[in-house]
Amino acid sequence: MVTRRNYILLFLLILFLCGTIKHSFATHISKPIIVEPKTEYSIGEKVTLNGWAEYNEQPTADVLLNFKVSKSDDTAIIDQSQSTDQHGHFEFQFDTKDLTPGLFNITITSHCKEIHRPICTYKNQTLTINLK
Repeated sequence: MVTRRNYILLFLLILFLCGTIKHSFATHISKPIIVEPKTEYSIGEKVTLNGWAEYNEQPTADVLLNFKVSKSDDTAIIDQSQSTDQHGHFEFQFDTKDLTPGLFNITITSHCKEIHRPICTYKNQTLTINLK
């Protein structure tokens, strides 16, 4: 009887520890949010994306974001990073004057705040635009 009770207590302790570890790694998750994205542009028009980095459902400053623009065949044409401003917002722009018509994917990946990078969960958002 004592052995069975010990096994049950050990099992409950392991469940508790697994749940605690899971939540400790999940505390440093941020993700990019694009605000009112436009999806159709003309050649020569500047593409501008505005948004913010969400952490605990709030905009968060100093979150490093990577912006990758690629053609429909996954050839990268722009790959750059910038941090969110003091209010947690970002603005990403690129010129389309030297591009050909077609579909392009813009992927924004959140790299978290500097102090959280070793335990960051890299979330992203992808927007497909049509260049006419």
